[in-house]
Amino acid sequence: MAQCCVRAFVTGKVQGVWYRRATQEQALLRGVTGYAKNLPDGRVEVLMCGQVAAVSELGQWLWQGPQGAQVTHVTLETLENQYAPDHFSTY
Repeated sequence: MAQCCVRAFVTGKVQGVWYRRATQEQALLRGVTGYAKNLPDGRVEVLMCGQVAAVSELGQWLWQGPQGAQVTHVTLETLENQYAPDHFSTY
């Protein structure tokens, strides 16, 4: 089965609303590994690695986020030769 890694940058009201933890929960449900971390500029960076369909689903969920989030933009970048972590972390 095809595997991929995608990096996302999520813009909007995404810090202080449990966005990273909710992303981790959604990733675990789909078997996706990677991380979600706050950036100094207010965005959240998300690395998603796993089955193409699962990564795509999680990428679409990023637009919604948890209750309280207000996502205004999501940028996705497919990564070549990216090391896929064995778990999903939050920073």
